Amino acid sequence: MSNRHRRNTRRTTLQAIELAAAVPAVVAHRMSRLALAGPSPSARDRKEFQKMGAEKVAAFYESWNAMFAEAVRANLRFCFSPLFWSPWGLGTPGGRRTRHLESTALAVLTKGMTPIHRRAVANAKRLGRVNVR
Repeated sequence: MSNRHRRNTRRTTLQAIELAAAVPAVVAHRMSRLALAGPSPSARDRKEFQKMGAEKVAAFYESWNAMFAEAVRANLRFCFSPLFWSPWGLGTPGGRRTRHLESTALAVLTKGMTPIHRRAVANAKRLGRVNVR
């Protein structure tokens, strides 16, 4: 396993663990806020609810854009490598192409999780400092 692959594996694992901790805290805070706001939320609550929706859309598009860009980079690297033109190792279980596909999938996943992770962890920190009422 290459150093780059190990680094991506560690990074993705750490992001997943941090997401697993941050997401429930953010959801609990926001659901409590929604419940306490009732039918007439305050200006502060309306601002938070609007931000909640807008950031999800932005994170979704950033995530897809990052994954697309990484997939394009990986495909270009693969197309310009001698491995692409070689008739040997056409996907054997331990072959170079298989390892390339595994590391590419991991890199695409990591790039896609980064915007979501960044926002979720920032929200958990920010909302952890704010009282619900």
